[in-house]
Amino acid sequence: MIGPTRPRIRTAHLFVLPHTVFMLLFAIGPAVYALVISFASFQRGTPEFFGAGLDNYANAYTDVRFLPALGNVTQFLIISVPLGAIGVLAIAALLHARQDRLGSGMRTLYFIPGAVAGPTLALLAIFMLDPRISPFAPVLQAMGLTTIGQVTSGSRLPWVFAIMYFFAAAGGWVAIFYGAFNGISRETTEAATMDGCGPIRLAWSVKLPLVRPYIVYMLILTFGANVQMFVEPQLLAVAAGSTVGRYWSLNQLSYAYAFELSDFGSAAAIALLMLGVGLLAAILIIRFTDFFRPDVADR
Repeated sequence: MIGPTRPRIRTAHLFVLPHTVFMLLFAIGPAVYALVISFASFQRGTPEFFGAGLDNYANAYTDVRFLPALGNVTQFLIISVPLGAIGVLAIAALLHARQDRLGSGMRTLYFIPGAVAGPTLALLAIFMLDPRISPFAPVLQAMGLTTIGQVTSGSRLPWVFAIMYFFAAAGGWVAIFYGAFNGISRETTEAATMDGCGPIRLAWSVKLPLVRPYIVYMLILTFGANVQMFVEPQLLAVAAGSTVGRYWSLNQLSYAYAFELSDFGSAAAIALLMLGVGLLAAILIIRFTDFFRPDVADR
């Protein structure tokens, strides 16, 4: 009689082991701890686990600042995710179609902003948006904008943040998609060209379908990162003359609960909401795009 077979450790398991360990320590572990903290009471200075029940969720979600912050982030996502995806794909396709020195130089120029960290980019944006010192001051003043408060007020603000996020992340994604386009066999593109495909039709009907998994991956990561926006509105809120509120985004509100009120339970409740929204979006995108199907790139 043959006994039960033991699971064998394969080389692939060793390759994914470091990622698995770090994911458990710095992603899943903190998320589970935040879930526990969200039910804890902090009235005595130390967490009393499961002492608050659902009070932290009720306190955070009924805060008068919560719905405006949720609305701001929703507007930002509606603008930034499509803008980022369309912009990156268009730039990458144009650069791939231009195989010369100009194309090489432009690839470098697009990648440079991606090397600038978020806080630094936000500080640079403050200078660029202030009509008093911006190099684009004549353009801004011609539009009737004379102060940074006017530039970053009302419905303009989600667009301002979307543009900032685009220039911060576009370079890296352009490099990724340029490499993905280079992975398409020359025979495929040459056959499409011989069949009468111009540059636009070639990009739309041939190149983009073949890099579809990369597009889905970009949408998941972009949505997850943008729903957690914090640095840009936080820094812009303290700029002289700015009208950006200190609780413009959900992450800012969560930060205020944790480090201004020492209410870590309510802060965890908001953090879990952002995590849940990001996970739900990822699941829906994967579900409706068949991301994990081996033949997804061939359909």
